[in-house]
Amino acid sequence: MFKFKSEIMQTLQERGFIYQGTNIEHLDALFCEKNVIGYIGFDATAPSLQVGNLSAIMLLRWLQKFGHTPMVLVGGGTSRVGDPSFRQTARPIMSLEKIQSNIDGISRAFSHFLHFRPADKAAAATTPSNVASTTSAASTTSNAAIFVNNADWLTELRYVDFLRDYGSFFTVNRMLSFESIKLRLAKEEPLSFLEFNYMIMQAYDFYYLHEHFGCVLQMGGSDQWGNIVNGVELTRRLTGKEVFGLTAPLVTNATGEKMGKTASGAVWLNPDMCSPFDYWQFWRNTDDRDVGRYLRRFTDLPLSEIEKLEELGGEEINEAKKVLADSTTALLHGEEVLNEIHKASSALFGHAAGGVALGGAMPSCSVERGKVPISLAELFVLVGLCESRGDFKRMVLNRGVSLQGQVITDYGSVVTEEDFVKDGYVLLSAGKKRHIKVSVV
Repeated sequence: MFKFKSEIMQTLQERGFIYQGTNIEHLDALFCEKNVIGYIGFDATAPSLQVGNLSAIMLLRWLQKFGHTPMVLVGGGTSRVGDPSFRQTARPIMSLEKIQSNIDGISRAFSHFLHFRPADKAAAATTPSNVASTTSAASTTSNAAIFVNNADWLTELRYVDFLRDYGSFFTVNRMLSFESIKLRLAKEEPLSFLEFNYMIMQAYDFYYLHEHFGCVLQMGGSDQWGNIVNGVELTRRLTGKEVFGLTAPLVTNATGEKMGKTASGAVWLNPDMCSPFDYWQFWRNTDDRDVGRYLRRFTDLPLSEIEKLEELGGEEINEAKKVLADSTTALLHGEEVLNEIHKASSALFGHAAGGVALGGAMPSCSVERGKVPISLAELFVLVGLCESRGDFKRMVLNRGVSLQGQVITDYGSVVTEEDFVKDGYVLLSAGKKRHIKVSVV
């Protein structure tokens, strides 16, 4: 391992964040000399960020923890085009209303990890209220995070002027050499001229942020390397000044799959799309082989403590998983939810759900009183624990259906109003990892 001079680069290396970089030694020296402003871009492709975005967010968090300035860029402009990087097909075109709605949604997560201030009057006007309202006393420091939306400058560009002023700096030969583009073309999938412009727009973002905010560093996942290098080179050629790019390795699980995907879909960061309990449970179910890596990448725990947890084996590894689940959940949802989560977990896995108050940590829904009694199969389909009665029957045969902590072997079982009386809800479980409490209204 390379021995860095700056504390932040040494920490990022020890925690597994460094994959590629431009002129790493100069960047390391710069961190020792001054407050470095670094940014990461997040396109508004969904109403919430997901666990797969956490590595990028933690990069920004470490930047701020070591006294430097993180900048969050949301792609109100670039989301209109869509990043073609390592995608086999083009992203669907979204309406402006959908993009803004997604920006409001993805912005909710950042304030749990960073302290913010409005970047300038234009950015402040587009900063969602839930980000602005979290500004605390700590946010007034010189390294408070900056929130910007690239729609503020990209949508103001005049097309012919933009082509004349910046198009000559990009060769089609070079753009075709990027791995993400080569993969698309190798599969003989169409690459639209619209998508082809994305890398130019992202490169211009870096130049714009350098000129208006003094930003000298763009970070991201390794799949963004080509886009980042374009921005570094464009800024250098236009200004004669050196700026830097830094990427982190994409996070996969022990089986090589993309981290953050489950059988039930993505693990979202917004609580209305993934409950604190389900979020905690995702981390608690981490493969033994991934625990150490995830502790380093997704928690603030000291490395000395992580190293001790990494030494645990056998049944003791479960303690490390609980620490991982507690630490990651507290960062996003606050420590106050942990008590309820622990109670709910003990009730479920102790097979003693009856009589235990599971609280608000457990995902929940309701069914109309007029629909009760209801077959358990219909209820499972209604709350989304299975797709069909046939699916339910297969789950029963595999002993994957539980009601109030008891395994169900009769796929003709019925839930009556009496089942709801004692606790006010019934607890449904699909396998060991998906649970929901259902009340009657």
